[in-house]
Amino acid sequence: MRHLTWIPIIHSPEDLGGLRDTVQEAYTRRRGKAQWEAYLANVHKLWEEIRLMIDELGLDWARVRLYQDGLPVCDHEEAIVGDLAKRGSPNHRLLADLINRGAKLTGTESPALLIEEYELNRRILAERGATPAAATTSTRIHQQARRLLDQRDTFIATRIAETLQPEEHGLIFLGMLHSLERRLPRDIQLDLQDPAGRRDRRFAK
Repeated sequence: MRHLTWIPIIHSPEDLGGLRDTVQEAYTRRRGKAQWEAYLANVHKLWEEIRLMIDELGLDWARVRLYQDGLPVCDHEEAIVGDLAKRGSPNHRLLADLINRGAKLTGTESPALLIEEYELNRRILAERGATPAAATTSTRIHQQARRLLDQRDTFIATRIAETLQPEEHGLIFLGMLHSLERRLPRDIQLDLQDPAGRRDRRFAK
């Protein structure tokens, strides 16, 4: 059996790229500045818990392969991680630390699908607070987003199946809206780690 551990994540503002300011503005407009500050505090607390949980796994980092939500398959994955780490992303700071310990970083997602999702998210954010007449358009866009998420998950699972070696332990940092368990081959055992509750559950094949 090959082993893959799923670390559920929440993206910090530093991970959002060009959408960061738009997301912050929309969130603050709807919920207020205090709620935005509370959200940021919760995000950073979660990443502290994730870091502690990973240290407790006791893995041999030379045999660990890293996969990351939103990281495209390209020729400069480590440069992307390094850039986002410098910008303050707790997710990518952790990745950079694990790479320094000896873990292997692997491009995880289709660049074309990530670009398509970015454009969809821009449209969704632009329609927040739209008039009732625009609600049908928003529903259609959200349906497209769900279809796109399904395509991304299929690509991610295929990528893991092709790159995770029998002697390796995979770690994937991935949001909980994704669905991998029924897309992976049967020889990959998937465990979900819950950093908030420090518990894990094993997906049945």
